[in-house]
Amino acid sequence: MNSMLRKSVLGVAGLAFTGGVFAGPIAAHAAEPVHANPVAAVQADKPDMGKLVPHGVQGAQSKITLNDEQTANAKAIIAATKKAGLPERAAVISIATSLQESKLENLGHLGDKNDHDSLGLFQQRPSSGWGTPEQITDPEYATLAFEKGLKQVDGWQDMPLTKAAQTVQVSAYPDAYAQWEQQAADLVAQHWNS
Repeated sequence: MNSMLRKSVLGVAGLAFTGGVFAGPIAAHAAEPVHANPVAAVQADKPDMGKLVPHGVQGAQSKITLNDEQTANAKAIIAATKKAGLPERAAVISIATSLQESKLENLGHLGDKNDHDSLGLFQQRPSSGWGTPEQITDPEYATLAFEKGLKQVDGWQDMPLTKAAQTVQVSAYPDAYAQWEQQAADLVAQHWNS
């Protein structure tokens, strides 16, 4: 994205919250959908998918094959969500956000490819008040910081995932989160009780 336009968009976006969590610009790497058909596997011992995806999955869905590190990061997001006492829906929103921002990879500084000083699973920025580089590259801390912002969004539990995620993240690609909702819901259904 043109840096002048990006600065204008970000300048208008400003601070998303006054409660100590600041939203910064997030990764400019919206992915093309890999798999256009929603995929769902529901088993009797898994959480109710209607609870995880209250409005139903919307639009074309992307799906990637996760390696061990990415799976461990998804599990870390789920564990942090439980630690915060939040419901499964918060984990779905968090995982979908991380899938969009980093493909569930705990990214360090990417040099010229970096979106300013964005780091970690959620591409949070130290300069925007998310925490130190060490903190925001810790999956638990990064998840809790994201979810602190999420809890400040009135009605986040019932709004479309992409709107909830965008309100926290203030991304230049506000609709990109929706494409990961089904994979995020599947991961939470698979790992919430494990």
